[in-house]
Amino acid sequence: MDLGRRNLDTAIGLCLIRVLLVASILTAPARAAETDPVDQIVVDGHRDNAAGSSDAASQGSIDGSALKDTPLLRPGDVLQSVPGLVVTQHSGDGKANQYFLRGYNLDHGTDFAARIDGVPVNMPTHAHGQGYADLNDLIPELVERIDYLKGPYFAQAGDFAAAGSADVRYRSHLERGLADLTLGSFGYRRALLAGSAPLRPAPAAAASGDGSLAADAGADVLGALELMRSDGPWAVPEGLHKINGLLRATGGSAAGGWSADAAYYDANWTGTDQVPLELIESGRLGRFSSLNPTDGGGTGRQVLAGEWHRSDDRGYTRVSAYAQRYRLQLYSDFTYFELRPATGDQFEQAEHRHILGAQLLEGRAHRLFGNESLSEAGLQVRRDDIRVSLLNTEARIPFETVSDDQVGETETGLYLQNATTWAPWLRSLAGLREQFIAMDLHALVLARNSGRASGRLSLPKFSLIFGPWSGTGFFINAGRGFHSNDARGVIDRIDSSTGQASKPVAALVASRGEELGLRTGAIDGLQSSLALWRLDSDSELVYSADSGIGSTSPNGASRRLGVEWNNRLALRPRVMLDADLAWTRARYARDNDNGQAGNLIPNAVSRVAMIRATARPTERCSAGIETRFVGAYPLSQDGHLTTPSVLVVNLRLQRDLSPGVGIALDLLNLFDRDYADIAYQQDYRLSRGAAVIPAGTTVHPGEPRQLRVTLNLRF
Repeated sequence: MDLGRRNLDTAIGLCLIRVLLVASILTAPARAAETDPVDQIVVDGHRDNAAGSSDAASQGSIDGSALKDTPLLRPGDVLQSVPGLVVTQHSGDGKANQYFLRGYNLDHGTDFAARIDGVPVNMPTHAHGQGYADLNDLIPELVERIDYLKGPYFAQAGDFAAAGSADVRYRSHLERGLADLTLGSFGYRRALLAGSAPLRPAPAAAASGDGSLAADAGADVLGALELMRSDGPWAVPEGLHKINGLLRATGGSAAGGWSADAAYYDANWTGTDQVPLELIESGRLGRFSSLNPTDGGGTGRQVLAGEWHRSDDRGYTRVSAYAQRYRLQLYSDFTYFELRPATGDQFEQAEHRHILGAQLLEGRAHRLFGNESLSEAGLQVRRDDIRVSLLNTEARIPFETVSDDQVGETETGLYLQNATTWAPWLRSLAGLREQFIAMDLHALVLARNSGRASGRLSLPKFSLIFGPWSGTGFFINAGRGFHSNDARGVIDRIDSSTGQASKPVAALVASRGEELGLRTGAIDGLQSSLALWRLDSDSELVYSADSGIGSTSPNGASRRLGVEWNNRLALRPRVMLDADLAWTRARYARDNDNGQAGNLIPNAVSRVAMIRATARPTERCSAGIETRFVGAYPLSQDGHLTTPSVLVVNLRLQRDLSPGVGIALDLLNLFDRDYADIAYQQDYRLSRGAAVIPAGTTVHPGEPRQLRVTLNLRF
């Protein structure tokens, strides 16, 4: 990489940050006047993170309107609005993102749980990686809000939520229909058509069962269709084709109502996987070139989901269920000619699965020792039936089946959680979750790997919330969390790739976390939160790019300590500044664990910063700029290999040309910085007759500067 150019880009980015910070000092902060409804929306409608609205300093809710001014490279970048979360990619854009949070390389979602309208996205015992969370079917324009949690402090959070979770909620109604048409660099084309219509008009207020009045909002249907195509900057065009559809019906109100969703998603692409850094730096390989032009894949998902709820002063009931069909064919090649010099090392990871799931929640308001109290009981059940296989391939043509398994997996979570107000300045949140898992595996290639396994964990949670005093609240949180392991790692007795005996791992792996935090709105126009946290895990799942199957493997226990500082500042006139800063220390619990020297956790990001500024000088135009910083991190356990830090700036400008027509311009990677989206330490061989390169560095480059222009039509 060009060091001089990198230093120049860094200097420009840091200068931009300084300008934003100086502007915040010179501009007197103030709350929006009660008489100015536009300013009120900008200040208070951005995020709901104020003291008194959460049970932890690291918990919050993001209003979907904030995404309107956020430039997005990929759909999954929506989750970068969660403070401290980094979203990247190590292959084609049809593949699930890489996620980083609280010093975890979450791979594709191992310890971060994502849901869209209550339907889990993460996949256990996935062909590519445990907890795989593909968010490429997310439609940002439909997001109403994102509720996020961090740490294992909440009983309702289930599998893969040890580091955090995000629940994306779609809108039920659009005030106006929309048609967005986008053209961009590198053959980017996108069309989105969405609208809603009433199924049943809202009647006048009607008496509810307990005699109170509850407004019925009637019933609506919402439909959306997204089509996208992109080649990307890659020397081998990505040829990504995506079709994405949603049909949603809703009825009733918060006091009693229902929703029903049907979703369809299909995508195909050619992927450029990570390549050796030495080839790029020496000029022998173009920065956006591939060593195997047939990598890539195809995936699809169909979802049916429904929900019913009712609530009154005495409590609430919520019932939801979903059915999902999913498929994936993924072709990858990370080691080139190391394992099979004659054919190359490409392999196919394939699966077909059917998922059924349901959730029942019952909440009751009552008195506990004379104090106001709310208790919630929950039951969560999920069944996955999976056909998952691994095949050796050449140019996507399979010639050897390494493994082919039929897997059944049932997870059940039972929990009870109580929130009690003991005094105007003291609340408690206590919960207990009982988690069960049952696995059965029928191995079609290696019969000895067939078998059954099960696991159970008791997961207590406890929090104390103090205040707020003068707009400031304090939090103490503690709890146990968990993630499940791949059924093949739990049950297999023979490693299907090497033929050697394998050591089974536990079906459920526990983690323990604690957090001290505060959240304040004491300064007019400023919301701030500070969290000091620790998270220990009994087993570390690490992405193994050089394993021959490109999946996760369990390593030793780990410990992480960290600090998060998040700020939301409302400035005059109609300007919002967000600054989220995070620092983490991640280490294996035992030195020289996993058969390697040192105790550093590879790909554990220690420093993350995201600074965003949005401005609406008039009702017809807006601007949003964001600067993302990811600090250097180790690639090896002994720290002898590291990757440099990353600083990327994205810009969005928008203007309404008329009441029904607008235009938006996105400049992504504004300063055209060369950086790596992800880097790994791995062994590889570049050609049939070449020597094996031990412990080399491979990278997936970040995308260069690109322009996207969107025509927004409203009707």
